[in-house]
Amino acid sequence: MAAPRFAERSGYKSRERMEADERRALGPFAQKSSDSRGRKYPESSHAYRTEFQRDRARIIHSRAFRRLEYKTQVFLNGTGDHLRTRLTHSIEVASISRTIARALSLNEDLAEAIALAHDLGHSPFGHSGEEMLAECMRDHGGFDHNRQSLRVVELLENVYPNFPGLNLTFEVREGLRKHQAFYDPPTPGEEKYCCPSLEAQIANLADEITYYSHDLDDAVDFEILSAAQLEENQVWRQSHHAVLVRYPDTREPDLHKLIIRDIIDVQVQDVIVASAQSIADAGVQSTNEVRRQPMPLIRYSDELLEANRALRKFLYKNVYYHPRVADVNQRACEMLRKVFEAYAVDPAQLGEAASKRIEVEGLHRTVCDYIAGMTDRYLIEEHARIITL
Repeated sequence: MAAPRFAERSGYKSRERMEADERRALGPFAQKSSDSRGRKYPESSHAYRTEFQRDRARIIHSRAFRRLEYKTQVFLNGTGDHLRTRLTHSIEVASISRTIARALSLNEDLAEAIALAHDLGHSPFGHSGEEMLAECMRDHGGFDHNRQSLRVVELLENVYPNFPGLNLTFEVREGLRKHQAFYDPPTPGEEKYCCPSLEAQIANLADEITYYSHDLDDAVDFEILSAAQLEENQVWRQSHHAVLVRYPDTREPDLHKLIIRDIIDVQVQDVIVASAQSIADAGVQSTNEVRRQPMPLIRYSDELLEANRALRKFLYKNVYYHPRVADVNQRACEMLRKVFEAYAVDPAQLGEAASKRIEVEGLHRTVCDYIAGMTDRYLIEEHARIITL
């Protein structure tokens, strides 16, 4: 029995019915699954999943996604049981992305898939590790974790017999091309454009909201921020006041958890209200009109944008460059550099699968791919092995 007919009779939802629900429920500016530009390597559609639901599943089931559990967010993985890792960060970004997308009548599945995949290419040891890997690759094409996430899903994940990578839809891959001046169209001859889908824009801002709030949360747990320092920052100060108005008897350790929750709620609500107004003002009625916009339509209010700029500076000054963070990460990054140099001298250590790519990708890019995919733990183990040789 054909899947749509069976679904109609049984009460189950077929892909066609889900796509019809999207067309009925989502805004005209939302990216519908049925309007996807498709995949690089054609595949038959699934009976009970839309294209973006399939992408989400492929990301979650990938090895690169599982390895995020053992990759540092800010505080070196293993230094605290409750500190964020790249995996928990990605899940939190996905949660916030769905909330914003739902409120704006956008495609939750697409926003979530982009959010879950956005850090697949991140190196071990957080942003310090990324900076060290970029230094190692300075004369060989550089390294950027956003571009690396694309390499992961387009090339390095190798689970299908007929094509490399995960063969994700154009829209998810578009969402991973963050911070580009222009986006390349899927079809040669089409004009380049300035903005990705609204769902991709949501995942980008949800990433910011998540690390602003949760890096603060982890820093308080890690006891590197004093109450006086926190009160210097406007975002923290306003949420602190709001929490005490609602819960005047609250004290630590519960107090700062409530403040973090309030910060997230304020940020998310601000983005929803400001973006809804921005979309209405632009008058966009299709995804093509969204992409032709000169500036992203998903945005903070002007007031919160300025407050977040100050918060970002606060985090760099008081958290990311704090000696208890920076010194540990610097020692870890020296390990990364030594492992990179050892592999470059003796690429046979990469193993057969990686070594096969050297002829096509070049030695240094192959070494970079291999190290970028490592967990913190595995890189530390490799360093210990190499220095004993």
